[in-house]
Amino acid sequence: MFDFFRTKPKKYTDLFCEDFQKGMTAKDAVILDVRTAGEFHSGKLKSARNIDMMSPNFMSQIQNLPKDKKYYIYCRSGNRSGQACEIMSEMGFEHTYNMAGGIIRWPYEIV
Repeated sequence: MFDFFRTKPKKYTDLFCEDFQKGMTAKDAVILDVRTAGEFHSGKLKSARNIDMMSPNFMSQIQNLPKDKKYYIYCRSGNRSGQACEIMSEMGFEHTYNMAGGIIRWPYEIV
């Protein structure tokens, strides 16, 4: 009758740090940091763009992005970035990648 345990399939891909790092070097890759401005300024991935997931204008900023790019999205732990990937997928973005575990698991350079 009711299927409480049925989960909706993800429309994005979770990547661990090594695969995330490889993917973000692609020519059509865009790196999005969805943390707050304060978190962003405390250390970020090289060439990342900050669009705060909790900001009231998050949706309007996302709508202005080209849909033909590959978006590599991260936050502190992977939760907000997963939500951002889901929102973007629902808006028609076909290539969204979430950094599983977030920047706290990132073993590479932070600027």
